[in-house]
Amino acid sequence: MYALTSAHTVSAQTAEPKPSEKAPIETGEITVTATRVVRDGYKAPTPTSVIGAVEIANKAPANIADLVNQIPSMFGSATPLNAVAGVSGGQSGINTLNLRNLGPNRTLVLLDGQRIAASTLTGWVDVNNLPQALVKRVDVVTGGASAGWGSDAVAGVVNFVLDKDFTGLKGEVSGGLTTYGDNGDYKVSLTWGSGFAGGRGHILLSAEDAHSNGITGVPRSWARTAKLLGTNPAYAAGNGQPQFLTTFTGFATATPGGIITSGPAKGTYFGAGGIPLRYNYGTVSGNFMQGGQNDAYDFASQAGDLAPRLDRKNIFFRTSFDLSDHVQIFGQASYGQAHSDENALAFAGFNFFTINPVTNAFLPASVAAAAGTTPFTLGSYNQDYGSVIALTRRSTRRFVAGLNGDFNALGSNWSWDAYGQTTTNDIYVESYQFNLANLKAAVDAVRNPTTGAIQCASVATNPNCVPYNVFGIGVNSPAALAYVAGRPWGRTKLTQDVFAANLHGTPFSDWAGPISMAAGIEHRREAVSGSNDPLSNTNGWRSGNQHATSGSYQVTEGYLELVVPLLKDQFLGKSMDLNGAVRQTDYSLSGAVTTWKAGLTYSPIDDITFRITRSRDIRAPNLSDLFAVGATATSGGLFDTVTGTNAGPRVLTVTSGTTNLKPEVANSLNLGVVVRPRFLPGFEASVDYYRIDINNSIFTTSTQQIIDQCAQGSSQACAAIIRDGSGAITQVNVVPINLAKQLNRGIDFEASYRRHLSVAPFIDGTLTIRGLATHFLQNLINNGITTPTDNVGTNSDGVGGVVMQSLPRWKYQASINWDQGPLSLGFTLRGVSDGVLNTSYISCASACPTATPAHPTIDDNHIPGAIYFDSNFKYTVSKRLEVFAVVQNLLNTDPVATAYGPSVGSNPLAISPNLYDVLGRTFRFGVRFKM
Repeated sequence: MYALTSAHTVSAQTAEPKPSEKAPIETGEITVTATRVVRDGYKAPTPTSVIGAVEIANKAPANIADLVNQIPSMFGSATPLNAVAGVSGGQSGINTLNLRNLGPNRTLVLLDGQRIAASTLTGWVDVNNLPQALVKRVDVVTGGASAGWGSDAVAGVVNFVLDKDFTGLKGEVSGGLTTYGDNGDYKVSLTWGSGFAGGRGHILLSAEDAHSNGITGVPRSWARTAKLLGTNPAYAAGNGQPQFLTTFTGFATATPGGIITSGPAKGTYFGAGGIPLRYNYGTVSGNFMQGGQNDAYDFASQAGDLAPRLDRKNIFFRTSFDLSDHVQIFGQASYGQAHSDENALAFAGFNFFTINPVTNAFLPASVAAAAGTTPFTLGSYNQDYGSVIALTRRSTRRFVAGLNGDFNALGSNWSWDAYGQTTTNDIYVESYQFNLANLKAAVDAVRNPTTGAIQCASVATNPNCVPYNVFGIGVNSPAALAYVAGRPWGRTKLTQDVFAANLHGTPFSDWAGPISMAAGIEHRREAVSGSNDPLSNTNGWRSGNQHATSGSYQVTEGYLELVVPLLKDQFLGKSMDLNGAVRQTDYSLSGAVTTWKAGLTYSPIDDITFRITRSRDIRAPNLSDLFAVGATATSGGLFDTVTGTNAGPRVLTVTSGTTNLKPEVANSLNLGVVVRPRFLPGFEASVDYYRIDINNSIFTTSTQQIIDQCAQGSSQACAAIIRDGSGAITQVNVVPINLAKQLNRGIDFEASYRRHLSVAPFIDGTLTIRGLATHFLQNLINNGITTPTDNVGTNSDGVGGVVMQSLPRWKYQASINWDQGPLSLGFTLRGVSDGVLNTSYISCASACPTATPAHPTIDDNHIPGAIYFDSNFKYTVSKRLEVFAVVQNLLNTDPVATAYGPSVGSNPLAISPNLYDVLGRTFRFGVRFKM
């Protein structure tokens, strides 16, 4: 199918053409899965965008998820580039799809109409596991679709349609790298299909091997321009100064070899070989400063990898056999694995160590004398130790077996299908971490009173202890590093078992035509089990503590969908169709929920169609919401608003699921118009307004929010905070709740034009133009705890110590393609609009209003948008061979480095890969063959 055919004017899902029938040409109406009802000529009331085989071939993505995520309505998806710095979630290297920025777990992903099992505990589906060489089309159904397709389709449905009838042998060999010579990758795929038993059977086999080298560290010049959002030292309530400045660009309480942050020796830092040096402070704000040595230890040098190393392998097998002219049996089996490795983040700790200057044997005598007898704090990036290394190993096994067929009844032909499906996802995560008990013992280093040798103070009870030197770079032995190091690990097994049956037909007719229907049932079971290293059970690692999760639930669903024609070729108009669906879903843990959809399409003339859809959709609590047990550690990245001091030095956030959750409920409205003027053949356009109102949204309060709520007098929040004897916060407990509300509104635009041009012998081909844009109007989130926030126009992923998802006001894409004989040339423009750091901030340089917690003031809240240009080239050498080349980010446009703060963890490089290209100009070349 030609991708440039506007999906907003396509027909609903129809039966596959019989061998004697001519398949529809790609320039006309095509078949999409906007609805389960099978009915030729139905104009779907729910907007649907299509990526077809030609666009997939022309743009030649390394992963098909990269192409799908360029659709403007798709935003906030997890990708290998924005899932870095994660240690324990098992999400490194994953590729998900996120419609409307409502979360990947609110976008239902299907393969030939069948639900794909989640690849993570949080319900995210990894597109890496799909047989990408067999995908002939991707249908993106925006808007609520739970009644027709099932729960979790709050934002919409993405259905990957396979070429199940492929015959022959085809393959691809391709590779790419950036203009900087890094992130080299390759992809090799081979697909074979053949009929057997005189054409009654068909067999398919497809395999793919892909690899990406990743990018170690952040070797880009733009990374050195990162800024931090710091408190203005000159600010006082009512003095007209902005509360925050975006110019604090260095660390005041951590260096690679350690810096003393308290006491008489404050400002002494340690360089190579442990040499003590005097730190040149600038203007200090908390952990950060402006001026001085702020450029000596830039953010990029302390960040993790720009891109992870990733290997993935997939194999897919399918066979089908016609038992009779009306019954077919089929079976599918697939296996996929993905391995990713990355330096996730530096071992940063602001004020992390407490040192006794009297007893510590590694402390230089001159510094010990200056420090006196009072213990001091020391912050460090622990360069000797290196980065936190995160490894993720993921494998997927999926088996499907079923029957489909047709029969005649009630004067019409009916089609049906029934299948069983089982999927197992195994996830293994491992990281390289500090063992806290060993670290504490090793840092407490003293001299042996007899020999003078340096040893651990606890040597009498801990003879294996090896002392660890926190003062300097290159000062520790391999034995010392090995003693304080360790590898926490965790295994998670996700299983999904599904049985489903569907029936489609046209049992009746009214005055305007046949009434079509679809009905079906589905039962599925979701389960999780796991194991972990023993030390994680006591949260004994600095971070990456793995906790085994176990639990299961079951879902039984039944649905009915109808399409009723109300008007056909009358004086009131050309056509009018009513589409309605209802689904009853029964959850074993949270009870029954009813979802529904009502849609109407009306064409007063052939040139224009109006459409409206109202729906009630749901998302059920996933396995993480219900059963998760986890812990993450933050070092110096939180502020204790109760005491007015930095929280830490180490705060543990313990998250647990709860079975008290109920399904989220969303009420959606879609209003649109489709135009296909007869006076301009080949042109079609659509405009669609959407509104998604989610109630009882499942929400997990952030650690900082709980602390802030305690400061405002919430006894429930204070009860979740655990403090040590000195009053310092050591742990915060969080549990998901059905509390939040979210209102998401916007407008989708799409237009395409396709025409054959014959201007001269050397200009005789087909021109195709397509443009898509989404104008995000509102994404108002009210969690019932903090001030409601609308993040539309936010071009940053996190400020104020709270992670936010960026969401620009505009995301757009326009492409032009020229096809002439064996040659195909294309050019694409894509981009996002300007935005702000935080929509709740008030931007002012002077005469500022008094800052409030809900509306802080800032000197510069503006963040520029970005425009990128891509090109693609394809040449068909012969019927069996073609070569292609793709260049992304032709102008090598740098991303915008945004400010992050005023509190920050260990990975402070504040760039949003959702908005900006962080790799730079990327080249991709390859060949395809077909026999």
